[in-house]
Amino acid sequence: MIVLAVILSFVLLLITTLHIYWGIGGIWPGTDARSCAHAVVGFRGVDEMPSPVASFAVAACLALATLWPLALAGVFATPFPKEGLAATALLIGIVFLGRGVAGFTPWWRRLTPEQPFARLDQSLYSPLCLLIGLSFAVLAITEFPA
Repeated sequence: MIVLAVILSFVLLLITTLHIYWGIGGIWPGTDARSCAHAVVGFRGVDEMPSPVASFAVAACLALATLWPLALAGVFATPFPKEGLAATALLIGIVFLGRGVAGFTPWWRRLTPEQPFARLDQSLYSPLCLLIGLSFAVLAITEFPA
């Protein structure tokens, strides 16, 4: 399970880094702020990237989530009991699973119709959220003390 924890943390670290990049004004995968917003935000009528504060807030949450699999797998010492780490990992997994499932609903499609976000969401973002959520759930269940 340590391999899964390390891979999951690495993926989350990459996503965290992207949010920091956007927070400091990065425009990839677009060519300007508008095209970047259409690729990574996708909400109807949104032509600007979220504020730096919003990007950094998401990055902070993701950074914390990045540490959770490693702590649960015992890669580093933590003062938290294994049961608490496992329960929290399961909750984090449910959040990611919820986001992943939402990406395939008509309701979400109506909220986020901008292209290329809508296409990227169904082919990359939502499946990645499902995989992250499932990974958290697997770690939580397998690492939960007997």
